[in-house]
Amino acid sequence: MARHFAIYTGSFDPISYGHLDILRRSRGLFDEVVLAIGRNPNKEALFSFDERMALARALVAELMAKEPAGAPVRVEHYTGLTVDYARSVGACAIVRGIRNITDLASECQLAITNRQVAGIETVFIVTGESFAYTSSSLIKQIAALGGSLDALATLVPPAVVEALRAKRSDPTNPIGKLARDGLVE
Repeated sequence: MARHFAIYTGSFDPISYGHLDILRRSRGLFDEVVLAIGRNPNKEALFSFDERMALARALVAELMAKEPAGAPVRVEHYTGLTVDYARSVGACAIVRGIRNITDLASECQLAITNRQVAGIETVFIVTGESFAYTSSSLIKQIAALGGSLDALATLVPPAVVEALRAKRSDPTNPIGKLARDGLVE
């Protein structure tokens, strides 16, 4: 019988409850899932690959301990094209979360291209309604512009809140620079 192995890709910068919701539900659809952390060339990363890997591994371990039923998950990172990575690991599908119609339009275009260029299918999972307006970009903006990090507790796990707090207090980090330069109250 064929093995149904998928990659769930993204920058996960930072990983959110919305990401974990998609991952949790993808575990019921596939025999194995890789949460694959990539680089988005259109965005400046807040967390390094190593930091994102550490956060994701800890949160995936918590998820699997809480919900042992379902496909195993491992966390990896990759560089280059997602389809090249998918082929290199033998994935049958790329999992993508959809929050709204805007996501759907851009993701459909990418999915069609990936299928034509690399012969790999994309599986869309609509995010849970409580995460429909969550994005890593929004989380980073709130942190950078002085929003309450404690208020982010509904969007990201406690480990991410603490990692954001550390970034904000680091004057060499972009978020810390904003705070130091007085652009953030």
